[in-house]
Amino acid sequence: MKAFVFPGQGAQFTGMGKDLYDNNPLAKELFEKANDILGYRITDIMFEGTDEELRQTKVTQPAVFLHSVISALCMGDAFDPKMTAGHSLGEFSALTAAGALSFEDGLKLVYARAMAMQKACEAQPSTMAAIIALPDEKVEEVCAEVSKMGKGVVVPANYNCPGQLVISGDIDAINEACEQLKAAGAKRALPLKVGGAFHSPLMQPAKDELQAAIEATEIKTPKCPVYQNVDAKPHTDPAEIKANLIAQLTSSVRWTQSVQNMIADGADDFTECGPGKALQGMIAKINKEVTAHGIEVSE
Repeated sequence: MKAFVFPGQGAQFTGMGKDLYDNNPLAKELFEKANDILGYRITDIMFEGTDEELRQTKVTQPAVFLHSVISALCMGDAFDPKMTAGHSLGEFSALTAAGALSFEDGLKLVYARAMAMQKACEAQPSTMAAIIALPDEKVEEVCAEVSKMGKGVVVPANYNCPGQLVISGDIDAINEACEQLKAAGAKRALPLKVGGAFHSPLMQPAKDELQAAIEATEIKTPKCPVYQNVDAKPHTDPAEIKANLIAQLTSSVRWTQSVQNMIADGADDFTECGPGKALQGMIAKINKEVTAHGIEVSE
């Protein structure tokens, strides 16, 4: 059974989407529509911008969303998912590609999300770190212990695949957790070059701001179940989808659990729509028996 998955922030690269724009009339039309909606030519940054420009949350999120959704839509009849999921930001791409959100509304929400997160990051210095080769339960235990020490918040944020869990929180708390996790046997505790503590309680101001935008947006029944980050379960009910989207910013991304549940429900062929191959690598580590690959759409 075919599943389509959509990457999150971090998959961006200079030149992303240019082949699509140059060779596919539908892609060009949608990219130009996006430029009009945003009020600036995001395509110029995507195609020719520096790494630093592309790393800005307010640019990265709409850029990855556009590449992902337009790649899927340009597949035509070949885009026929029986289920979809997206990693963090990618959940908005999955919902748009599956028809729960219109292209315009999906892009507007992603931009609102990016701006709200950027603002929250600037207001509260914070960060994230990837913990490698340690059981999830141990990471959860250490995060809980460090959070009680008075150095700030630190929580599990992204359950990417077995042996890779990203933690998120205040800088001092992250540093303390990294030391304790290395002492507990982690192969690496690697600070990430991100602007803030995504998927943690520190994103509450961004969640509050985004909630109003999500509540004001029409969400339709998608053409297939969408496995959402907050509970790793399939959803088709617009009210449930909306509630889960609102909760997403301050909740963990349960990617490992989502993929496991998709496989349990029959998925054996995963197509990653969007820049990079990060999700393909994660899926291979979650279950070696299934197929994971990308797409190529140029004309």
